[in-house]
Amino acid sequence: MVMVPASITGGTIPGVSDLPPLPPPPPTLVRWLLFAFAVLSLATGIVGIFVPGLPTTVFILMAAWAAARSSPRLHAWLWRHRLFGPMLQNWAAGGFVSRKAKWSATLVMGISMLFLALVQVPAWARLAAYASMVCVLTWLWLRPEPPG
Repeated sequence: MVMVPASITGGTIPGVSDLPPLPPPPPTLVRWLLFAFAVLSLATGIVGIFVPGLPTTVFILMAAWAAARSSPRLHAWLWRHRLFGPMLQNWAAGGFVSRKAKWSATLVMGISMLFLALVQVPAWARLAAYASMVCVLTWLWLRPEPPG
């Protein structure tokens, strides 16, 4: 079992041996700013579960990155979470994205594109949104899938 220094967490976290190694903690002010960024990213990622067009994965990845540098406890919680954990573990194992996540993103972006086609928005905004979604989907579908 890895023992996280009490100065970082206020105690030790049992069972963190399944977590990737954490970087050394930054200075206190930076740690607090990173923690605030982690919480804000996590909140935005959770909102993204329910709001079409707002990504979830990228915000959860940012939250995990910031938590690894500021809060081993939050990082451990994210790593073991039933929804966020597999996404983080796949990414850490080689930038893998599951086929289910790819299809979910494709479906949500397709619905968003349809919505944009039906509402009044400037043509430049519609085209910029379409181009962004096509770029993201292209990048996403080129990501390797987890083995097995």
